[in-house]
Amino acid sequence: MDDRITEFARGLRAAGVRVSVAETADALHAAEAMGVGDRDAFRRALRASLVKAADDFEAFEALFPLYFGGGGPPLQNALEDLPPDDQEAVRAALAALTGRLQQLMDWLTSGQPPTREALEALARQAGLDWADRPGQAVWVTRRMLQAMGFGQLDRLVGELRARLAAAGLSDEAIDRLMGVVQANREALAERVAAQIGLDIARRRAERPARDAGDDLLHTPLQDLGPLDVERLRLEVRRLVARLRSRAALRQRRAKAGRIDPRRTLRANLRHGGVPIEIRHRQRRLKPRLVLVCDVSTSMRPVAEFMLRLIYELQDQVARARSFAFNDDLQEISPAMNGRSAGDAVAEVLHAIPRGWYATDLGTSLETLVTRHADAYDRRTTVIVLGDGRNNHRDPRVDLLRAVARRSRRLIWLNPEDPRKWGTDDSDMPAYAPVCDAVYPVANLAQLSAAVDRLLQASE
Repeated sequence: MDDRITEFARGLRAAGVRVSVAETADALHAAEAMGVGDRDAFRRALRASLVKAADDFEAFEALFPLYFGGGGPPLQNALEDLPPDDQEAVRAALAALTGRLQQLMDWLTSGQPPTREALEALARQAGLDWADRPGQAVWVTRRMLQAMGFGQLDRLVGELRARLAAAGLSDEAIDRLMGVVQANREALAERVAAQIGLDIARRRAERPARDAGDDLLHTPLQDLGPLDVERLRLEVRRLVARLRSRAALRQRRAKAGRIDPRRTLRANLRHGGVPIEIRHRQRRLKPRLVLVCDVSTSMRPVAEFMLRLIYELQDQVARARSFAFNDDLQEISPAMNGRSAGDAVAEVLHAIPRGWYATDLGTSLETLVTRHADAYDRRTTVIVLGDGRNNHRDPRVDLLRAVARRSRRLIWLNPEDPRKWGTDDSDMPAYAPVCDAVYPVANLAQLSAAVDRLLQASE
């Protein structure tokens, strides 16, 4: 336990919490005095010893379950309450499965989770060796669950239910079995996420100290700690002021408009083509924007800052309508009006819940095209913020193409490394050719630069 507490102190330092050697020693003495039998008392003892500022509580509470959580909730044995004949029927149905799906269902029905060695092998296959920042935990966990067969689990459970019904199991027995399988599914996903989070926290703690001085603006948004997020929220206002000044300067320069060669030639035909009367293009000084924002679990950090930027820059656009989606599209324009940026964004993120494997961009595009076609036209720039991951559902590229044809420009902002496009459930290779431009927005510097380019190109 002493080694784990010392390791935990290193993890807190890596997360930006100031922990001295003396405070680590105090934590060791407190743990010895309190013991670990009462987990809540143990947690409070460590917090009192290691945390000096209220701003550091969030980092402490995020890391504590990773280091002292026991690896997630236990799995239950789904067969133990069934009669012997029903148990044999379940085993026969499971034996018909093959490969990783059979292994997954064995874990979910027997209550025996994967071994530490099996989890480590799966984590390496999922890209854990590439990850050394907390924000990458969601991506690695996602890939790892896919490798275990979670993406096919709903179909598999449906087939198993049909096999058991055909074998003569009662509806009550099947429902009880499936209830345990569902509980084990959530418990196993939680165990995997906890293990990945701990592994990455350890990697971050072992990183050279010089890396901690990187410019916060260029730190990936997925990797920000609680204190970093708060500092960047304050930074947004400074960036918005800069973007607003640039937009105002462009609008002043563009009031007269650029020369329109076609109109000028037509107007001067009576002068033998001599350009005596100059005609200018009529400029729309403020653009019209539609934002379609992915607020799924993996996208939340980026989505928050994008929504804040758009909110703060609403006076620089002629019209802006905003939509957010996880499993389906919802208009959030009303929530983004008439209140502070923080309250508006918090309401949006609360209204659309997180969820593993819930993202459905295809269905969201269908909702945009069928219910909100009035939101965009040939004068509108449509912005999609998302990683292009669709959980192996139909990407509906045809609908995105329809949006592109109807709008002035279609821009995609993606925080994910292009090297990951096309891996697992990524549909970006199909979406990207439909767009007029695709911009990387992994950090706040890239995000603000992309918004500046959008305002400039849309005017």
